[in-house]
Amino acid sequence: MNNLKLIIKREFIARVRNRTFVVMTFLSPLIFVGMISLITWLATLNNEEVREIAFFDETGLFISDFKNSDQIKYVNYSNLTLNNAKDSVVLKELYGLLYIPKKQSNRELAESIQFYADEAPNISILNNIEEVIAGKLTNQNFEEKGLDLNAIESSKAKVNIQIENFSGEKTSKMSSYVKMIFGGAAGYFLMMFIIIYGNMVMRSVIEEKANRIIEIIISSVKPMHLMMGKILGTSLAGILQFAIWALLGGVLLTIATSFFGIDPQPVGMEQSLAMQDGSQEEIQLILQDILKLPLVTLVISFLIYFIGGYFLYSSIYAAIGAAVDSETDSQQFMFPIILPLMLGIYVGFFSVIENPHGTVSTVFSMIPLTSPIVMLMRIPFGVNWWEVLISITLLVGSIVFITWLAGKIYRVGILMYGKKPSYKELFKWLKY
Repeated sequence: MNNLKLIIKREFIARVRNRTFVVMTFLSPLIFVGMISLITWLATLNNEEVREIAFFDETGLFISDFKNSDQIKYVNYSNLTLNNAKDSVVLKELYGLLYIPKKQSNRELAESIQFYADEAPNISILNNIEEVIAGKLTNQNFEEKGLDLNAIESSKAKVNIQIENFSGEKTSKMSSYVKMIFGGAAGYFLMMFIIIYGNMVMRSVIEEKANRIIEIIISSVKPMHLMMGKILGTSLAGILQFAIWALLGGVLLTIATSFFGIDPQPVGMEQSLAMQDGSQEEIQLILQDILKLPLVTLVISFLIYFIGGYFLYSSIYAAIGAAVDSETDSQQFMFPIILPLMLGIYVGFFSVIENPHGTVSTVFSMIPLTSPIVMLMRIPFGVNWWEVLISITLLVGSIVFITWLAGKIYRVGILMYGKKPSYKELFKWLKY
């Protein structure tokens, strides 16, 4: 046990004192916050750009319907010829030219409108133009059929379905997405931690094996203790690094948003909320949904699955590191490790949000290789305690079994040199 503590301390200090570790610990939050600030700033600039669009209306019906906005300015070129209008748009470098020809019927007109531009126009701008023209033509069709436009408009019904459970508590329409954000963030964070620090464990083993240091260490330490010490030491260094990232990232993001006057909220979100009836009530319901989440269960489960998932995969990474002589040789074994992690993410985002208690979601939340991710995504939707217990039991059992198998591979492979192992070779090592 004393040897295990020494190995954990050695691995932790070796990771923390590593120059790359120190640089990336303090540089990564700067890069992350810088990217967020840059993207937000660029989106703000893009949103402030005013596009000038010329229109040539032969019918004269739509001249008063094209209204200027913060992003679009319409210029009437209907008094020119079509060719002169095109030349003027090109000369003045306007965004494009909308041509509305004169036709016998509205049906022909709707199919004959053209938009001239050197580059593909923004789809939202085209949708806006189409809505204006379609609304005008629709009203004209109603008038031709002798229908009262005011009566039609006043007869339109707006439906706003209120969601409420059988206990009388109201909930938001965005409730599923709120739950998915919390669960998805936990699952994705776990996957990234496993990949980053699992690879770190593997590289540490490969480095010591290549330098032949392992031959000296293994003479006084059991292979299983050495493997577990590397996993625990690296995980402690990783937790420290993530804690520093979270602290520095939060401070830097606050400074960036206040200093540059950047609003991290997505562009247009405020406007879209303001356009919705009862948006304030919807926001309150979303906040209530967040408070009603099983946050304590989610935090405890996250810690359990975080530790369990990391141990499960790090044992495999350590075994692979012991089996190969270089990182290049390890690539053939990476796909079977990454596959269940990616599968867990895809199942979580595409199956859990649609049916969190369905067969696919339930099965993958029980399979040990995917349960740390999928179950974390399911918990915000409410999962029976016995399902979580079964999932954790299977995970713990798998950790014991996989660690035992990895230890056997580690024990043999750590002293093997000069031979590129295959899956068949690894299977033979399990029998030793």
